[in-house]
Amino acid sequence: VQLVESGGGSAQAGGSLRLSCTASLLSRVGNCMGWFRQAPGKQREVVAAIYAGADPIYYIASIKGRFTLSQNNAKKTLYLQMNSLEPEDSAMYYCAADAVVCTLRASSYKYWGQGTQVTVS
Repeated sequence: VQLVESGGGSAQAGGSLRLSCTASLLSRVGNCMGWFRQAPGKQREVVAAIYAGADPIYYIASIKGRFTLSQNNAKKTLYLQMNSLEPEDSAMYYCAADAVVCTLRASSYKYWGQGTQVTVS
């Protein structure tokens, strides 16, 4: 299984970025996929996660109303639309997949992407 992320980069505060994560050789039925982020010196934290065909779960209060998680099951692709970006959103963002249950625990996710950097100034 390979998770390929794209869409990171630099943005000004108030700007937008869209992250994508495409999973190859992964069965999405019933499994949870999500996005985590990790800023320098901080622990990796889950941003949002979703079961196939279900509504997204947002875990960080500060991103609610600004970030939108969506999926295209046919393409096995997960998206994270990030609007009204803030400098505090700067981090390495990781796609994670194949958790039996959507959870805060990074160890519950079996597969990880290589990460894509988001820098907001």
